[in-house]
Amino acid sequence: MKKYLTILFFLLPVCLLAQTSADTTYKPVEYPEGFTAQLNVVYTKVNGWEGKVDLYLPPKKNKPTPVLINIHGGGWNHGVKESQGGFNTFFKAGFAVANMEYRLTGQATAPAAIEDTRCALIYLIKNAAALNIDINKIVIMGGSAGGHLALMGGLLGNDYRFDTNCPEIGNIKVAAIIDKYGITDVWDWGYGKNITSKSATNWLGEKAKDSTFARSVSPINYITKNSPPIFIVHGDADPTVPYQQSVDLHKKLLAAGVKTEFITVQGGLHGKFDKEKNSEINKAIMKFIAELKW
Repeated sequence: MKKYLTILFFLLPVCLLAQTSADTTYKPVEYPEGFTAQLNVVYTKVNGWEGKVDLYLPPKKNKPTPVLINIHGGGWNHGVKESQGGFNTFFKAGFAVANMEYRLTGQATAPAAIEDTRCALIYLIKNAAALNIDINKIVIMGGSAGGHLALMGGLLGNDYRFDTNCPEIGNIKVAAIIDKYGITDVWDWGYGKNITSKSATNWLGEKAKDSTFARSVSPINYITKNSPPIFIVHGDADPTVPYQQSVDLHKKLLAAGVKTEFITVQGGLHGKFDKEKNSEINKAIMKFIAELKW
């Protein structure tokens, strides 16, 4: 009996964790009247895994619409698309929204999440006519690890090195990138002098000591004069992702002559800004987008 009780003791936390994960529910995304939702659309398949995206589309009677690709954060090792919301600002501006998921570290290490981001982008471009979206008005946005993926997805442009799971379709571009406190230098996040994280080395997996590979999956190394406009927001007291990474990204964008805006949230942590600050940020994002030459 004692043996069985011991086994039960060790299994109980696992069971509780599994139950908690299974029972986690999120508030459904609310969208305007006339919009339609296509949930869990498969945008790619890799070794039995299905990459899914939730699409929220304006009425088709209108001309092709701009689209926001949204990517959740979580250190590349946790998080779900269902946790995302707050798209009303984009809905009101007439945007379609594509809220995507990607392979996490436990499923596949780097560069899998980048490959998935590119596949989602390619899926939207290939199906633009059916979805009534304008391929010249694609905005990609994410926070934390999602910010990193948004940057990589957009900055790669017609560099197809991570498009191995999806066929090339010619010109791939985004109109703008919205980077919310994203990782811009994966090697620095793993081994730098500021804040470091095992999330970085775990995501790099077998290539955790390969600095050349880490640079190849770091957005800071893809800035050119032809990079798309980038909006950055980061709290200067972020305890998770170094604020300095966004500072360095912004400096490099300015040096290259790329349109950019950088909002520093004074005393801000890793996201979780108050309602007033989030409202201010959303207005700044929409102003930044409105100024795009598209």
